[in-house]
Amino acid sequence: MSAHPGAPTAGTVGRGALGVASRGAEGDVSLRGPAALGTPGARDRRDQIARLVAEHERVSVAELAGRFLVTDASIRRDLVILEEEGRLRRVHGGAVGGAASRHLGSYAGKAREHREEKVRIGTAAAAMISAGDVVFLDSGTTVAALAARMPGPLRRSGAITVVTPSLPIVEEIGSWEAPHLICLGGLYLPDYRAVVGPQAVAGIRELSADIVFLGCEGLTTEEGLTTPHVLVAEVGAMMAARARRVVVVADASKLGQSGFTPIIPISAVNTLVTDAGADPAHVERIRAAGVEVILA
Repeated sequence: MSAHPGAPTAGTVGRGALGVASRGAEGDVSLRGPAALGTPGARDRRDQIARLVAEHERVSVAELAGRFLVTDASIRRDLVILEEEGRLRRVHGGAVGGAASRHLGSYAGKAREHREEKVRIGTAAAAMISAGDVVFLDSGTTVAALAARMPGPLRRSGAITVVTPSLPIVEEIGSWEAPHLICLGGLYLPDYRAVVGPQAVAGIRELSADIVFLGCEGLTTEEGLTTPHVLVAEVGAMMAARARRVVVVADASKLGQSGFTPIIPISAVNTLVTDAGADPAHVERIRAAGVEVILA
């Protein structure tokens, strides 16, 4: 996580049609100028935010909200979308770009794939969570889409407890007001933006959850859930073992695919949430294995 924005200095780092930007003591940019007088549409606003991040490398939510005369929540939604498009990386209190976002790696590319389907899946899956639940959220872009679309009442302080190895999910839930969030420790995998390894597995072993949401790279009735990375599989397997209900979130492209390493067998899955474009034959086989299938 990045440091909190520093106090602005008098040094101006950029001036143009978008206004004036001053660099703070710790590298953040203080944004003022003509654009603060208008409120562009969401798409135009995001384009301007992307340009500012590309030019100045770091911007803060508070400064962007003041510039565009919108709420912090609107800016955070903009940053989520821009991150999914690979145009920046969200950090605590704002976003970074350029050299600072080089570790997005394949994660940003995966976030852009089947984006609309992931939004629908995430919305449907989030509706399965109740107030008071302890929730395990696995790594992966579809699970992250769930976290970003959590209903408002569940975002209130103490409404749910979330346990996750995923940095994007930590950043999302960390932006809520007084969240009850447990961040697992371990070895960081940049391509997955998640922690794995013995520390992460041991941390999960000491906990239990009402429900877990798992992602995967492949799902078949013969091999169950699979992933390319052994350490990612270990974390997912332990989460499933320590949860009372196991829900898989996966878009239709994952069904019928078989990956390198198994996570859990299909018999360990209670519910699959996928999109309405899923092959009916795959859906029928999964239902025949005793799994509830929800088409979003």
